[in-house]
Amino acid sequence: MELNNLRPAKGSTHKDKRIGRGQGSGRGGTSTRGHKGAKSRSGYSRKAGFEGGQMPLQRRLPKYGFTNINRKEYKVINVSILQALSEKLNITTFTFDTFIQTGLVSKNHLVKILGNGELTLKLDVTAHAFSKKAIELIEAQQGTATKIDEKSKKESQ
Repeated sequence: MELNNLRPAKGSTHKDKRIGRGQGSGRGGTSTRGHKGAKSRSGYSRKAGFEGGQMPLQRRLPKYGFTNINRKEYKVINVSILQALSEKLNITTFTFDTFIQTGLVSKNHLVKILGNGELTLKLDVTAHAFSKKAIELIEAQQGTATKIDEKSKKESQ
């Protein structure tokens, strides 16, 4: 055995043929990329939604609707949830911080109180918005419904 006839053990190496290393390799010339076109060039990357020059699906489909950029998205809490929380945690005053601590909302949400359910306790509720029915239910029990100014919230952060 000499250095010029050393070979790895049969089946121990798994090298694929090297592409683009000359005609003698059997994979030279176009290097398995075919002839011409964008895919044969170096630096090619297909753009998302590209359909080979055909009009892409997102441009063929009709556009409709309208998105209001000034829309305010509220996290809604029903009066029934306030009633249940009040009985469970023995709370009569609900502020924005109370909603965050109980896990109903995060600090980035806006809160709206809706009038779904019954209210039997006197509650003082502070939120960003109220429905008419929610205000009626809260005030019917001699409670108060106070609106938070969104501008003052942004200034305090």
